[in-house]
Amino acid sequence: MAVIHRTTLKPTKLELLTSWLPTRPWYEGGPGEPELTKAGGFRLDDPEGEVGIEFMVVTDASGAGPAAYLVPLTYRGAPLDGAEHALVGTMEHGVLGQRWAYDGCHDPVLVAQLLALIEGRVQAQAQSLTDTPDQEVGRSYTGDGLPSAAFVPTATDDHDGTEIPLPDGTLLRLHRVLRPTASDTPDAPPLPPQGAIGHVAGAWGGPDGSRVHAVFAVLGAGPRA
Repeated sequence: MAVIHRTTLKPTKLELLTSWLPTRPWYEGGPGEPELTKAGGFRLDDPEGEVGIEFMVVTDASGAGPAAYLVPLTYRGAPLDGAEHALVGTMEHGVLGQRWAYDGCHDPVLVAQLLALIEGRVQAQAQSLTDTPDQEVGRSYTGDGLPSAAFVPTATDDHDGTEIPLPDGTLLRLHRVLRPTASDTPDAPPLPPQGAIGHVAGAWGGPDGSRVHAVFAVLGAGPRA
């Protein structure tokens, strides 16, 4: 179980992301510095208790209109071997000391726990509360079983997301640019796209204070699930 510490981070997560987001091919902001706000997300527990796992939603007001991005992050107490290209930055945590923050799509622990969430083997946890399930996170899976052992992911970014091939031949796609899902029942979690065999959906706070829902991740058999 991850313990949420009420302490300081220097620099803050948003300060790290202000520099990192514009380097991503899926970033849609203008030429200036992003204007970021933490809008929501959830956490997953590392079974070993060593790695912090957070799926953060940030909104950016710097472009022509507000944009929402999904930023999966892992926090480690030491560098992750072979993942220098995925380092978002380092922070000084008021309780845990120096922490290395990584783009979680390249971290075996995050990917393994995301697959466990899709399959229903673990439960999403509240972003800022200890030992509190996040009831707004929806998931589904209709396949025969996903890889349960951690593997080194090969993640590739494009203009709106990240694709991760799985050892069983399926493809996991994370929607980095979040598109709110229209629904006749606004409080209902979004359903998986047609043809998907699994998905994760979540919510965040909109600029007007409403709760906005979207599909965060999709599991499918093709190159563009």
